[in-house]
Amino acid sequence: MSAASRVAEAVDGEAVVGLVREAVRIPSVTPDEEDFARWAWRQMQESDAFDSADLFECEPGRPNVCGTAGDGAGRSLLLAGHLDTVAVDDWRRHWRGTDREDPFGAHVIDGEIWGRGVADQKAGICATIEAVRAFGRAGLRPAGRVSTLFVCDEESGRPGSGVSAGMRAAVEGRAGPRPDADFAIYTEPTTSAIYTAQMGFLIADIAYTGTSAYFGRPELGVDALRAGHRLLDRLWQHSDDLRASVPAHELLGEAFLLVTSVTSGGNIAVPGRFDLSLIRKILPGESLDGAADGIRAVAEEVADEHGVECAVEFSAPRDHPLGGTADELDAGHPAVAALAGSIEAVTGEPARIEGAPYWSEKPFLRDRQIPGVYFAPGDISDCHTPFERLAIDELVTATRTLSHFIARWCGTHDP
Repeated sequence: MSAASRVAEAVDGEAVVGLVREAVRIPSVTPDEEDFARWAWRQMQESDAFDSADLFECEPGRPNVCGTAGDGAGRSLLLAGHLDTVAVDDWRRHWRGTDREDPFGAHVIDGEIWGRGVADQKAGICATIEAVRAFGRAGLRPAGRVSTLFVCDEESGRPGSGVSAGMRAAVEGRAGPRPDADFAIYTEPTTSAIYTAQMGFLIADIAYTGTSAYFGRPELGVDALRAGHRLLDRLWQHSDDLRASVPAHELLGEAFLLVTSVTSGGNIAVPGRFDLSLIRKILPGESLDGAADGIRAVAEEVADEHGVECAVEFSAPRDHPLGGTADELDAGHPAVAALAGSIEAVTGEPARIEGAPYWSEKPFLRDRQIPGVYFAPGDISDCHTPFERLAIDELVTATRTLSHFIARWCGTHDP
């Protein structure tokens, strides 16, 4: 049996299931990640397989967790993930009065673990911990350095959060050593496929200000809602134009924008204010600055036509001041080939190379010259919903695959 197979066989399926259920029971809704961060830190600190485990605060009460394992004599690997989850109000409303009402219950139903954050992405963090622990059970150590980086503040949805404060602090050297590795896996859920490409995004908040006036004297007002109606038409047309003018990506599909919220009016009067939010999908090769200029031009042209004031803000900066950049790694990269080989060795099935239908923090690592992919169990389609769950069989298989890949990529050493 190869060393990689020995390590994969040493993964304890019951142990990783137990880890995930314990992790889900610890609420870590942004920005309250500290309890879960300390739990992850203790799991590594108490394991002989890890050489170090540390907490580094990027903000008061908001730590990142870093660990290391291995002898540094082979290729290095970074395993990254985020500690926080989205909120749970929708979960409690949907399941009220049922056995799934508790979003942190981690109940096992029909071979699946249910709970907020089980796939997004506590399974990835727990799989990382167990995959490294398996080396000790196999009587081996990674020859190269394996680093773990679990960060706060990846998820958005709460005011002032979701700006990648943890990852930003890590890459800037303000929360532990700057990440450095020959390859990285960010453990966002991928249904155990390899995501070599990811979309970028920007969020635009557009405000039109007109003049409110009593409904019986509409000639005294400037109708911001009427301008907003025209803006909606123009934005949808802009989205159709993007589909026609920007070549679709083989793994990510088409560029487009989606209007996500609209508010206006309220009094029995000419509406003096109109507010709209949208999200724009960015493909690899597209410029965030160019995408922002296109949206701004549409909004300002309509404002001029209707005589309203216009303000456009881009409210979700990540690795770019306007949003998050797209990213893509050549599927022929040696580490992608090695990971694909590990998937086939463990599952007996060929690896799937796909694109991420989301943005996450891998571009921060790319800018540190660390190539990487997303890989972990779980389906992003169920995440951020009351139906978030994870199949136990997939969890165990993905953990075995991860341990197999670590051994293949970093090499092994028999102490």
